[in-house]
Amino acid sequence: MKTLFDVQNILKRFGTFIYTGDRGADLEMMHGELQELFQNGLIQSDEFRQAILIIKSEQSKLNKLN
Repeated sequence: MKTLFDVQNILKRFGTFIYTGDRGADLEMMHGELQELFQNGLIQSDEFRQAILIIKSEQSKLNKLN
C-alpha cells in the first residue's frame, strides 16, 4: 500500500465510498472509517498503520498548500 488510492480501495472492500468535494473532510472521514474497521477486527494492524500513515501524509501535503 503506497497511495491514497490504495486506502480508498480498502474502504471500497467494505462498501465505503467517501467523496464530499472537500479533500480535508474526505481524509478525516477515511481516518474515522479505518479506525472503526480496525476496532471491529476487520482489518489487520499493519494494514491500518500503513493506511493511517498515508492519510497523515496527505493531510500534511494539504496543510502545506494552505
